[in-house]
Amino acid sequence: MPSPPPSKNAINPNDKPRLSEQAKKENHIASEQKRRQAIREGFDRLASIVPGMEGLGRSEAVVLEATVKHMRDELVKRKRLLQKAKDNGIDVSTYELSKATGQ
Repeated sequence: MPSPPPSKNAINPNDKPRLSEQAKKENHIASEQKRRQAIREGFDRLASIVPGMEGLGRSEAVVLEATVKHMRDELVKRKRLLQKAKDNGIDVSTYELSKATGQ
């Protein structure tokens, strides 16, 4: 016969004690700092690979704008290369982007 489910008031030795309001606040602050640090590191990595952004003091908006410009330039180059390959009789159908990407 199965044992009855434990009541809500039963003390389970595996239960963690509830956090105080101060501990919750400290955890929230630490989590937010960790999130902001991850964003900063992501923008730093992005700035390190986008041409012209290396070593510059920058804002996230500047990095994003430079990244969009760089990606557009790269897509234009890619399109030219694919056209050149087509003009030389090379089948590029496996390299073409889907229509969903706008290319």
